[in-house]
Amino acid sequence: MAFSKTLLITGVSSGFGRALAEQALADGHRVVGTVRGAEAKRAFEALGAGRAFGRLLDVTDFEAIEGVIAEVEERVGEIDVLVNNAGYGQEGVLEESPLEAMRRQFDVNVFGAVAMTRAVLPYMRRRRRGHILNITSMGGYITMPGIAYYCGSKFALEGISEVLGKEVAAFGIFVTAVAPGSFRTDWAGRSMVRTPRSIADYDALFDPIREAREAKSGQQLGDPVKAARAMLTLIDSEAPPAHLLLGSDALGLVRDKLAALAAEIDHWEALSQSTDG
Repeated sequence: MAFSKTLLITGVSSGFGRALAEQALADGHRVVGTVRGAEAKRAFEALGAGRAFGRLLDVTDFEAIEGVIAEVEERVGEIDVLVNNAGYGQEGVLEESPLEAMRRQFDVNVFGAVAMTRAVLPYMRRRRRGHILNITSMGGYITMPGIAYYCGSKFALEGISEVLGKEVAAFGIFVTAVAPGSFRTDWAGRSMVRTPRSIADYDALFDPIREAREAKSGQQLGDPVKAARAMLTLIDSEAPPAHLLLGSDALGLVRDKLAALAAEIDHWEALSQSTDG
């Protein structure tokens, strides 16, 4: 580690956010972590007296975000790294899933991350330095039946991250979309919101997928602590990437997706070119 940094991580009560906060504190960094309850705030601050700073914030409370960032900059110190980690998975066949479920999914996974980013950028831009990590998912590259709203939110955040990186590169600010595969977090367990089943036509397709996901929860290959260590390596890099996959499953599945996409493009190349002129 080159020197101590101040990280602001959204959603530090569990999962990647908690693992990253704990590892960052162990390395001597200072961490501001957002939580949604007073008890969670006390538990987080107990991880590192004087270096762990809890802040009560729901990332969908868009009006509150700028004030929280301003207060952190004034009272805790300059934010070197923003980690947009807060998020959850919405599971459900699209035809069965109400639009309100999609709005909530995008409010948390996309709009919350963008609102946090917009609030932090003026400070980073004035300082001509900073790093923003957006925790996306291999579901921002690959898809499977039953998580359309989740994949849609992660595809969106991947694209927004890539564009933003190009917009702020001249200011010394890096943006990295970190896309984990399957890890031993609560994503597929208590954190997942599941739409009730209602249309029997989808049973044969979707029921085995839901059952397999529930059975696999807690047994995934990925270790959240190792993911945290990888992210700490990332923020110490002098030239971090725009995209980083985490996990061998993510690597394999995304490579397969890109190969299939290339083959599809080649197959339909003539029709694609037929519209010129």
